[in-house]
Amino acid sequence: MNSARVSCPDVSDSVRGPDEPKVIGDIAVDDENSERNADPCTSQGCKWPKSTNGLVYVPYVIANHFTSRELQVIQRGLDSFSSVSCIRFTQRSNQRDYISIEARSGCYSYVGRRGNGQTVSLDRNGCIYHNTVQHELLHALGFNHEQCRSDRDNHIRVVWENIVDSYKYAFDKINTLNQGTPYDYNSVMQYHRTAFSKNGQATMVPIPNSNVSFGQGTQMSQNDIARLNRLYGC
Repeated sequence: MNSARVSCPDVSDSVRGPDEPKVIGDIAVDDENSERNADPCTSQGCKWPKSTNGLVYVPYVIANHFTSRELQVIQRGLDSFSSVSCIRFTQRSNQRDYISIEARSGCYSYVGRRGNGQTVSLDRNGCIYHNTVQHELLHALGFNHEQCRSDRDNHIRVVWENIVDSYKYAFDKINTLNQGTPYDYNSVMQYHRTAFSKNGQATMVPIPNSNVSFGQGTQMSQNDIARLNRLYGC
């Protein structure tokens, strides 16, 4: 694993296969679920259910096209949730709802549980990093990006003129439930300073101190973990 790698949006105009979903940044959507956002969707059934023992089991399958090293990185990401939360990613047997981890076109996931099999794409070219695996799994658990938080404008100034026009929607604020946690520049869900830039210049500037480092998280932050536990009542 390259620890310097940070979770990045798939900003390339990759040609996706006819069976792949529409992807906004790294969030997969379809007509039925296109309005699903981060935490607000949890009131509409997108959380994964809790078992009577207090644990939340999320079944998964992994496609057979990954190398042994890639599988180790993916497995480490899956297992990392069990030591800090009540989430347990478990190999699927016959469960109806599950995530299917595949190397598709880029890194992406749906937000929250959507029913039946749902793809988490980890392209072998650029997505097999610990924090990227965690990032996409947090999407699948119901979380959106940090820079889309409802209180974003108190912490991040978006430099609209530097953003690729077709990706400006990626900076839309969402009416998120922030669960009493502060805005976190080190969240694994926070994109880096030049994400979606059309000219190499910053698309986000922290305020009030523009020199604050952000978007460099190499693993889930304590705030990421706190939100996860609060959302699922761990």
